[in-house]
Amino acid sequence: MSSTKHEKSYVDFEKPYEQNIVGLKGIVYFGVGLLLLIIITFGLMWALMNVLEDNAKETKSSDNPMSMTEKERLPPEPRLQLAPGFGVEATDGRRNLELAPSQSEYWELKKIWQGQVKDGIKDEKTGAVTALPIEDAKQVFLQQNAKATNGPDAEKLLNDSRLYINDSSSGRVASLKRR
Repeated sequence: MSSTKHEKSYVDFEKPYEQNIVGLKGIVYFGVGLLLLIIITFGLMWALMNVLEDNAKETKSSDNPMSMTEKERLPPEPRLQLAPGFGVEATDGRRNLELAPSQSEYWELKKIWQGQVKDGIKDEKTGAVTALPIEDAKQVFLQQNAKATNGPDAEKLLNDSRLYINDSSSGRVASLKRR
């Protein structure tokens, strides 16, 4: 007789089902490892939070050149009505409209525009007039004694001013004339 070595098999051919063998040792190792990993991660996050809080206290107390002013913290214009910082910039300063009626922005702008049309606009730095009221501008223009230009150059300028870019030229050439 020949001796053959058989491997140990967990299969029992006498039973109609396969035996379920659970390696409890591996599950316990995995659970303990996972618990240690969670505890280490928690400790590292707690240490990082403390370091960041200390850093925040140091930067808040010092004069940080990168810190924003109150005006810089506001959202960009246009802002919602009744929101902090809602108002109109005028030549004499900012007009606060936070608690004003909803049409107050238009009313303030209309006053500013009417003043500019009536009095003109002056440069704040030099004091020179950059825009005149319409009637004054007409008088200044008529005093200049401006003459109309004639000739082929003026006619070419007139024709070129009537051309516009259309879709068929793909935005490259002004080819159609305004009527």
